[in-house]
Amino acid sequence: MSDIKNDAPPIRHLMMGNEAIARGALEAGLRVAAGYPGTPSSEIIETLAKQASKHNLYVEWSVNEKVAMEVAASASFANIRSMCVLKQPGLNVAADFLLHLSGSGTRGGMVIVSADDPGALSSINEGETRPYAKLMEVPLLEPGDFQEAKDMTKWAFELSEKIKNVVILRTVTRLSHASGDIVMGEIPEFTGKVEFRHEGFIIDPMEGAVMSAPVEYKHTLQQQKLAQTVDIFESSPFNIYNGPDKPELLIITSSICSLYCREAVSLLNLEKRVGILKMGTTFPLPPQFMKRHLSLTDRIIFIEEVLPFLEDEVKILCAEMVKDIGIKTFYGKRDKTIPMVGEMNADITLKALADLMGMTYQGAPEDYKKKAQELSFMKTPGREPTFCPGCPHRASFFSIHEALKLDNRHGFVCGDIGCYSMAVLPCGFQSIKTLHAMGSGTGIASGFGQLKRFGMDQPVLSVCGDSTFFHAAMPALANAVHHQSNIVMVILDNSGTAMTGFQPHPGLKTSAEGSDAIGIDIPSVCRAMGAHVTICDPFDLESTKETLLNMMDENKGVNVLVLKQACALSPEKKQKQKYDMTIDESLCQGESCGCGRICTRIFCCPGLIWDKDAGKSKINPVTCAGCGVCASVCPKGAILKKEV
Repeated sequence: MSDIKNDAPPIRHLMMGNEAIARGALEAGLRVAAGYPGTPSSEIIETLAKQASKHNLYVEWSVNEKVAMEVAASASFANIRSMCVLKQPGLNVAADFLLHLSGSGTRGGMVIVSADDPGALSSINEGETRPYAKLMEVPLLEPGDFQEAKDMTKWAFELSEKIKNVVILRTVTRLSHASGDIVMGEIPEFTGKVEFRHEGFIIDPMEGAVMSAPVEYKHTLQQQKLAQTVDIFESSPFNIYNGPDKPELLIITSSICSLYCREAVSLLNLEKRVGILKMGTTFPLPPQFMKRHLSLTDRIIFIEEVLPFLEDEVKILCAEMVKDIGIKTFYGKRDKTIPMVGEMNADITLKALADLMGMTYQGAPEDYKKKAQELSFMKTPGREPTFCPGCPHRASFFSIHEALKLDNRHGFVCGDIGCYSMAVLPCGFQSIKTLHAMGSGTGIASGFGQLKRFGMDQPVLSVCGDSTFFHAAMPALANAVHHQSNIVMVILDNSGTAMTGFQPHPGLKTSAEGSDAIGIDIPSVCRAMGAHVTICDPFDLESTKETLLNMMDENKGVNVLVLKQACALSPEKKQKQKYDMTIDESLCQGESCGCGRICTRIFCCPGLIWDKDAGKSKINPVTCAGCGVCASVCPKGAILKKEV
């Protein structure tokens, strides 16, 4: 990451989009930030945590997004500026509280940064958060480049304080994780004493009780805040038009898509024929500003990610203004000019513009594409996604798979979100059979565990990670215990939020700022809830398998198996190798073994390779993490481990 702490403006600095957002929050006088880790949003909290001591901030990784929003709201209620940071599924988790928060209003400026992932580059879905702004009736801002990411974040706090309500700032992966030059401003010092005022008249927004009731009054007030927002948006500096006075075609765009549009217009030499209206304030739309620009032409195309949110909102305005601006022809996602799924790019934009403008645009020649594809296959070996060398999840799912096979009652695993989600694939022996939201594995298993009365006798397992346990699986476990569901809950405790960068969670003894914290013991929590708990090392395949078989055989109530082994890439284990692994080639029988090359064809750790010429398995010393598990997999004992 860049060093964002240089305070001497006007310094121009190369920054990641997420760092620019963090810097904008600092320049706005942020005091409290809370979030839950999730790509592409994680670096915002990480960046702020590094600046906490210098700038007198409080920064935390909360147990989940709803709690993060509640923590940030408390600071706003005490009249200081706060931020809640999450990714697109996280706003679903926080939506319950957001519905109430938008009704109660805020005091100090409060910004929710929601990082969407069009194309699901690092997610299981490409869910949209923009419709939440309309649903919750709060302003929505979308920065279009890196400077705007900083400037708009700072402005969002000012907007929030003007209207006394929360503001959503939406970023996307290509903005969050790309980098650009930023001109920095001043970071103010914090002075004064914080106080939550609550003794005024009950509906006094600054000194009364903070609540969303009485509904009619509060909802009316919320509508007035939106009307005030519209007036502010009419003169927003983040809504920009570039192009001719009378364009043949008007592009309406937002967020990072504005860069794709600028590139496409430039490459096609359409600067004198096509106009680009880049909207930074995408809900509520400023009607007079839009009216002026919608009057410029009769043909309009929308370039946005992912759903036609901006397209639909503009069409509503056009219907209301048709007498003044005339009938328009629209192109976008609704008419399939632009794909309805996936992230946008310059090539998609180029093709759409060329077609609409009657031009022929040839990107990379077909023979060039074909040759590039051939070379990529020649130079890069094909490989499915897999667990890292030494990953405890590979060992865990190997034991789960083997236990289910030995049990022979067609048992199955209800999955969850994390690195271990890959267990739907061969790298996890295709063990997971349902996969939805965080905590849903145990919730779904809880339901399956009640179906014995209807003749279902299949063993039901769920898996969740240690961070997910605190995030969303505890309520599901409580439900299963309370209703006596017959399930085995497997908690894959790898000592951190590994999928997103080892951020701490309540099970660890450290905070986001690196200070000491109270670590909550997962097995003790499960026992306190009434579950029968066993702890195993997933690298001990035999013990893990036997424990699972016993739990499935018992088939009564909730059994919890905690498989505890730190991630191979975690700070505590990285570069530390427990075993030196070798293969005794005199014992390895290769294809003639009868094991079906279980080590390299089934177990498939990247630390193991198949030497086709020698007809033997070998250890790759570059990738092997020295966990020693593969020694337990080989039926001939050809894989040897020696303590380092």
